[in-house]
Amino acid sequence: MITQKVKLVLSNGTVFTGTALGVKNETIGEVCFNTGMTGYQEILTDPSYCGQLVTLTYSHIGNYGINADDIESDKIQIAGLIVKEATAVPSNFRSTQSLDEYLQSQNIVGIQHIDTRMLTRIIRNEGAMNGIISSIEMDEDILLKKVKSTPSMNGQDLAKVVTCSKKYRWKPTSNFISHSSLFKVAIMDFGIKTNILRLLVQSGCELTIFPANISAKELLEFNPDGIFLSNGPGDPSAVTYAIETVKQCLGIKPIFGICLGHQILALALGAKTYKLKFGHRGCNHPVKNIAKNTVEITSQNHGFAVDANSLPNNIEISHMSLNDKTVEGIRCKDIPAFSVQYHPESSPGPHDSKYIFEEFIKLMDENHA
Repeated sequence: MITQKVKLVLSNGTVFTGTALGVKNETIGEVCFNTGMTGYQEILTDPSYCGQLVTLTYSHIGNYGINADDIESDKIQIAGLIVKEATAVPSNFRSTQSLDEYLQSQNIVGIQHIDTRMLTRIIRNEGAMNGIISSIEMDEDILLKKVKSTPSMNGQDLAKVVTCSKKYRWKPTSNFISHSSLFKVAIMDFGIKTNILRLLVQSGCELTIFPANISAKELLEFNPDGIFLSNGPGDPSAVTYAIETVKQCLGIKPIFGICLGHQILALALGAKTYKLKFGHRGCNHPVKNIAKNTVEITSQNHGFAVDANSLPNNIEISHMSLNDKTVEGIRCKDIPAFSVQYHPESSPGPHDSKYIFEEFIKLMDENHA
């Protein structure tokens, strides 16, 4: 079997040499790592990973193949994939193709057979940095020059890249069981995941998805029972148009945000955000529910966080990371608005945080009454 040599060059000059995964080409992005043992298909199709080269730290990726039911959007969203070893022949009754075939079908570049433990340690110690994967250029000096000329994630508005182009009604597929619609919800789409939509419908919501640049005037004329701020990629402070829209809707409609939506809500309320050293990405992050004094095991995927010291007096911290004490949830004391940094819709094991969707329903119900 002939294997194509591929290089991964980091902006700090470190070079990894591996073999090709997916198409033979070149791609640049911010290198990050996810510690989950499963869920690679959901990771690949999560719009929050737009612009990133995703390293999966588990040693074997692709064991159960790819199926049509577990995708989080209509295509692969990552800029490139980095793994220790990809399974060539998956074993699962739902599988329709291998990981390599899936990447090739969507023109995605990847690399395998490198030391992902070493790569992860570099990112943990030195912080997030850009990298380039290439099978068409082997000159390391040229590759390093390319990666050094690529802007960092700071200041990048990637929500405009992954958002929908026009508003639409979302309806689940025929095999999905949902309750009758009780509340009309407007979704601000910064890169919405499909499972968030499923759980909102399952909770009794009728969903209309709006582009990220929707104006407050159009949103309020739609007259929803509540507004949902979705997850998404990039620097939240760069999404200035959405921050302004949310600011104009505060106190008028109940608002619930997840991930980037959480950060945008905080910015609209007057707080600040900052870039984490290497982000939180995995499916077993412990979070403390401060009000209940309980611990939830959560899925996470974010590279920015809300600055706790910048929160105004009318906001309380509702959830906190037990790994590094960063803000994982906020709640307004005087208006119907709250958000969480983690992903309550994503639960590879415990369903500890699905109650968050029930809280949104309760908030809309109270406001409607």
